[in-house]
Amino acid sequence: MKTMKGPGLFLAQFAGDEAPFDSLDAICRWAASIGYKGVQIPTFDPRLFDLEKAATSDAYVDEVKGIVAAHGLAITELSTHMQGQLVAVHPAYTDAFDGFAPPAVRGNPAARTEWAVRQMRLAAEASRRLGLSASVSFSGALAWPYVYPWPQRPAGLIETAFEELARRWRPILDAYEDAGCDVCFELHPGEDLHDGTSFERFLEAVGGHARACINYDPSHFLLQGLDYVAFIDIYHERIKAFHAKDAELNPTGRQGVYGGYAGWVERAGRFRSLGDGQIDFGQIFSKLAQYDYDSWAVLEWECALKHPEDGAREGAQFIDAHIIRVTQKAFDDFAGGGTDQAANRRMLGLGEA
Repeated sequence: MKTMKGPGLFLAQFAGDEAPFDSLDAICRWAASIGYKGVQIPTFDPRLFDLEKAATSDAYVDEVKGIVAAHGLAITELSTHMQGQLVAVHPAYTDAFDGFAPPAVRGNPAARTEWAVRQMRLAAEASRRLGLSASVSFSGALAWPYVYPWPQRPAGLIETAFEELARRWRPILDAYEDAGCDVCFELHPGEDLHDGTSFERFLEAVGGHARACINYDPSHFLLQGLDYVAFIDIYHERIKAFHAKDAELNPTGRQGVYGGYAGWVERAGRFRSLGDGQIDFGQIFSKLAQYDYDSWAVLEWECALKHPEDGAREGAQFIDAHIIRVTQKAFDDFAGGGTDQAANRRMLGLGEA
């Protein structure tokens, strides 16, 4: 049996223009000081990381690894959530998602997609140079505006969307195969890959590609009403990364899963700081231990109520307390009878062989 690593911290929600959040060195020093052992680095934030350099310069990769290691930390994964999102964007969202792209490709969906695909390839090479075996991302979405079938979806619409999504992602997955790294999709509303069924549809479309994996985040499943523990039973072979993020769903007579366009504080379903929501992490950590998950437990902090620095500090303690150091012996070894095959046959009334 294997023990997972952690706690790790996804740096995206904490990066800022003021110390200690304005550089990789400073934010790593802060993360280590509050109990983290690993950091998940957003490749889309130039204050912390230069993706182009990481994909092309051994000297820069050595510098990054040195900065992180100097604080007693490890790099858990690289995140390409923003770039993965832009691999596939439905026209209804093109203006909103242009803000994720550099100015040179805004207003040009084809150029924006080309840029995003190149970014994903750079991240594959950067992961290889850093010696990482997993990366976390979003899938993007072409079919999401049609998730609720009213008016009725025309025949073949979803199939066509997933065929195109697979066409765009297959070469990226191949690049990650060459890099020896998994692409762990965060299954998330707003993405075409948002639950088990949609992930299976994508997996079939890419021919069961070995590098198409899952970043398990139970918060998105609780808010959809999905059984997030049974999900591990079904998909544990594809779960290669883990975002520990909490949530709560408190439906009222006025709103439920969809939230009525309310702000996050007023929504029936909302993300919470780790330990403040409804998710049963005891079951989750037990299930992951059962299936020998040995990668990182990474805090992704999102909460409309609590201060992020408090959430980060408490989150490190929460993850550390939930990681199960797996046993190397059976609990009932003390009662072992030391029997042999002949004794086994006698106990079954079978006589001598």
